[in-house]
Amino acid sequence: MTESLRLSKYLAERFSCSRREAENYISGGWVSVDGHVVEEPGRRVRPDQRIELAEGASSDDPEPVTILMHKPGDNVDGEGNPTAQQLILQSNQAANDRSGRRLVKRDLVGLELVTPLPSNASGLIVFTQEHVIARKLIKDAARTEQEYVVEVEGTIVEGGLKRLCSGLSWRGTKLPAIKVSWQNETRLRFALKHAPDGLIQDMCAQVGLRVTGLKRIRIGRLSMSDLPLGQWRFLLGYERF
Repeated sequence: MTESLRLSKYLAERFSCSRREAENYISGGWVSVDGHVVEEPGRRVRPDQRIELAEGASSDDPEPVTILMHKPGDNVDGEGNPTAQQLILQSNQAANDRSGRRLVKRDLVGLELVTPLPSNASGLIVFTQEHVIARKLIKDAARTEQEYVVEVEGTIVEGGLKRLCSGLSWRGTKLPAIKVSWQNETRLRFALKHAPDGLIQDMCAQVGLRVTGLKRIRIGRLSMSDLPLGQWRFLLGYERF
């Protein structure tokens, strides 16, 4: 009977690299066993199996990832429905992702949703493994402007647009000035620096409108742009919120 051994040990011996480099090759998705990519360094393999290292493979320590997603609004994250993170699949990576990076299992470890949306809202959300980005988008949220497109119905009260921009309160506290404008007869654009769940709906209700759809299209300096619905891409190295 042929003795099996850990894939990382086999790789280190065959390619004369360190165990750490071997583990990075494997967890980076660069190693295949009998034609199938294997990302677990502890996988047991036999010497008679076909083990290949992909061309251009990198043994560098992994960089943390940040992922931008165009979240659908069909009750994703609602009870009994898939979570947004479950949509982070290789098949859902946007064709226009220019990062040159492919999704591997280690990209999902410790990945945190730092800009959630209500289950029935759509638009840009951000997942990250990077502490600096998480801190900016959570702790410094009050200083990061977000932009929303809001579908409404009803008849706005006289002077309602002016009140939306300045003059409303939220839970007993006067709101700061907010940029609000009509995009068409049933669509408003909101640009504000802090939008807790329910704020925009409450603001609209105060001026006689009912929100029928909510979509976030920008966070800080990053817009959703042409990211298709239900798809995601990696944040590029030069992009900043």
